[in-house]
Amino acid sequence: MLSPKVFVRDFVPSALAFLMNGEPEIVKNFILKTLRLQSWEKKIDRFQLGEGVMPASFKVLHDPVRNNETLIADFGESAIGRVAPVDSGFWWIILLRAYTKSTGDTSLAELPECQKGMRLILSLCLSEGFDTFPTLLCADGCCMIDRRMGVYGYPIEIQALFFMALRCALLLLKQDDEGKEFIERIVKRLHALSYHMRSYFWLDLKQLNDIYRFKTEEYSHTAVNKFNVMPDSLPEWVFDFMPVYGGYFIGNVSPARMDFRWFCLGNCIAILSSLATPEQSTAIMDLIESRWEELVGEMPLKVCYPAMETHEWRIITGCDPKNTRWSYHNGGSWPVLLWLLTAACVKTGRPQIARRAIEIAEARLLKDHWPEYYDGKLGRYIGKQSRKAQTWSIAGYLVAKMMLEDPSHLGMIAIEEDKQMKPILRRSYSWTL
Repeated sequence: MLSPKVFVRDFVPSALAFLMNGEPEIVKNFILKTLRLQSWEKKIDRFQLGEGVMPASFKVLHDPVRNNETLIADFGESAIGRVAPVDSGFWWIILLRAYTKSTGDTSLAELPECQKGMRLILSLCLSEGFDTFPTLLCADGCCMIDRRMGVYGYPIEIQALFFMALRCALLLLKQDDEGKEFIERIVKRLHALSYHMRSYFWLDLKQLNDIYRFKTEEYSHTAVNKFNVMPDSLPEWVFDFMPVYGGYFIGNVSPARMDFRWFCLGNCIAILSSLATPEQSTAIMDLIESRWEELVGEMPLKVCYPAMETHEWRIITGCDPKNTRWSYHNGGSWPVLLWLLTAACVKTGRPQIARRAIEIAEARLLKDHWPEYYDGKLGRYIGKQSRKAQTWSIAGYLVAKMMLEDPSHLGMIAIEEDKQMKPILRRSYSWTL
């Protein structure tokens, strides 16, 4: 019999469902169990990982003789590609805040071990180095997109989760000597990160036209094209994809390279964390409505758009047979993302978008036995390697339904805009028409 394996990120929608259903003890137990795993020695091929790294997952081994269970953590040593998770620590902090907000019980977050756990995660992320950007430098495969998909560098998913985890930590850290030091560092990083993301990761029609007309080889502080992006590198699909009204945070920004793909999780978390300004949040929802066929189709919701194919697929994914076009992480449709879309819809006052997506999912999910993902340009086919009876597909649907029925649940996962973070932004074309 296979030992059950629990992924930290996968458990989040289940945890939210338990909290909404008045079963917080299960979530509290999960938070404490994973926290203890953080303290394990983390060695891969004789190399010691950072103290704050949270496991991607753990196995539960049952001993029938002694009638006890043992947890075996995976910090990347048995993961595909041997990549350590960056998102697990962020999801842990976000979940701790969700528990605290839902129950009103601050005693868990105030435990010395929980405070230390947060500080260890933050120490990894806020450490100074050679980077000139406030974003977090990451390896490919360190998040939900856990196979090689060209998201190395500064993927939107990690930056949005990083921003949200920092804002949650700001609310949870105690104002003692150790906590104050981190609070000061968090505030500085949040200001720099919000400015960087809102300025350089944001794309709408006006910004697309500006990039189209970029000059290259610009030096000094006066450079407009700060990352030396070549206009000829703009993909043809993005001109048709970008509506007159709407915009989104692109997948990645790094020297000479912009990844213009749409990533669902990063954009939804940007709305929920208020990384996106109210105007940007509205523009993201406008884009989803305008590009419904491409992003929702016959099964919500595209994990990214568009898919990579032919030569690009061979080079970037390493010919990964699971990530062929419109499958798995390469443009596949993931029902679990329903809860994130719904939360973003409720926060932006657009619940009708979520209702429409949920109705589409309801027509098939039960009949198809709750698959993990769907394939095809419209999400028409059950994924070729998709496992069925997937807990997070079910939990994502339940959270979406419960949040629509009682929008007050949004409070445990969304954070309102911080008025002190005043962005200096160019006006979006879609905001002024």
